[in-house]
Amino acid sequence: QVQLVESGGGLVQAGGSLRLSCAASVRTASNYAMGWFRQAPGKEREFVSAISRTGASTYYSDAAKGRFTISRDNAKNTVYLQMDSLKPEDTAVYYCAARYLTRDEYDYWGQGTQVTVSS
Repeated sequence: QVQLVESGGGLVQAGGSLRLSCAASVRTASNYAMGWFRQAPGKEREFVSAISRTGASTYYSDAAKGRFTISRDNAKNTVYLQMDSLKPEDTAVYYCAARYLTRDEYDYWGQGTQVTVSS
């Protein structure tokens, strides 16, 4: 069973930065593509960013592009989301997710970490 544990959330002022981490309890991290999603109060969960199994390819939502950077360290079984120039509308619970090999859907989800951006 894969477990994902997010950390790094918190309260930050607009314009500030946070770095989220997601530690995965897997034997071979490179078997999993990883993604970050978020859910704001009263809204549906939305895609933020994703990274391929080797880290060679990255993907961003329009809201994240240019401000957020996803990366991974397979030796540490950890994926990161560096968030800069944060805005109040980035306030949400951020979830890490893992997708095994060539599967189309994310199979595993973390419990989430709260990010609150004050104006």
